[in-house]
Amino acid sequence: QVQLVESGGGLVQAGGSLRLSCAASGRTFSRYGMGWFRQAPGKERVFVAAISRSGGSTYYTDSVKGRFTISRDNAKNTVYLEMNSLKPEDTAVYYCAADYSPLVERARANQYEYDYWGQGTQVTVSS
Repeated sequence: QVQLVESGGGLVQAGGSLRLSCAASGRTFSRYGMGWFRQAPGKERVFVAAISRSGGSTYYTDSVKGRFTISRDNAKNTVYLEMNSLKPEDTAVYYCAADYSPLVERARANQYEYDYWGQGTQVTVSS
């Protein structure tokens, strides 16, 4: 069982930056690929970025490439999402998720393949 707690959301002006964190419980964090997803008001939850269990592989949705960076610190059981050049369309609740993958390096975009989810953190970008 893994518990995930996101933090770092807030209100920021367009062009600004935020850094989201997702802290995981337990001793097996390095066995999980991690992902960030987001859900805008009235829309479905969609993929943002993912990172493999060692951090060696990352994957981004096209709309955030060059602006967002996913990283992880396995010693701190934490995954991060650095968000720069924020746009109003980035406004959403951001969720982190864990994909149990002890034997392979993978960074998945399919939310249905993730095993555990956090409660989300709100990011609001004003124009």
